[in-house]
Amino acid sequence: GVRMRMEGRDEMQGAVGLRCTWDIPPPAGTQAKWVRLNVGGTVFLTTRQTLCREQKSFLCRLCQGEELQSDRDETGAYLIDRDPTYFGPILNFLRHGKLVLDKDMAEEGILEEAEFYNIGPLIRIIKDRMEEKDYTVAQVPPKHVYRVLQCQEEELTQMVSTMSDGWRFEQLVNIGSSYNYGNEDQTEFLCVVSKELYNSPNGLSSEPSHKAKVRSTLL
Repeated sequence: GVRMRMEGRDEMQGAVGLRCTWDIPPPAGTQAKWVRLNVGGTVFLTTRQTLCREQKSFLCRLCQGEELQSDRDETGAYLIDRDPTYFGPILNFLRHGKLVLDKDMAEEGILEEAEFYNIGPLIRIIKDRMEEKDYTVAQVPPKHVYRVLQCQEEELTQMVSTMSDGWRFEQLVNIGSSYNYGNEDQTEFLCVVSKELYNSPNGLSSEPSHKAKVRSTLL
């Protein structure tokens, strides 16, 4: 099948003339082999055979012309008031049985059109793909949030033993006694702990800024 986007009337007339040059006559009892569709202003050229791959589809019924009295434009193309962006992948699916999408094309958009045109196999494929994607998103590993706690030597054991649920000890950094405020000389430590976060992108927002600064230099 050939897909055509055409603007000018002259090209349209030319294309209509082109259809008459096919050597193979249509089989007895059927209409012409080639079908023109005007989907939301974009013209697609395809075959009756392609459109009828899915017998129950709107497109198959349309080109058989039994039930649907569809409007046609001045070139004789069937007028369909739908978004042409998503029609390309739908038509290609009918041509070769595969769903091929540009990476920025929304599967929801294709699903909407597949449901409108009633193409059962394509609806199932898209729904499966969307479910797989949801499952993959659910499997994304959790974020790790790190906290840096400053404490004196004698507080270390107590702090590690009373660490709240979900926090895990990561690293201990000896910073000597430079943070001493006039007390007896005690070794001070920075204790790095981490926690897995599943759905809180701003887990560090409650951290005092000096801890956040220390964190960035350590990790």
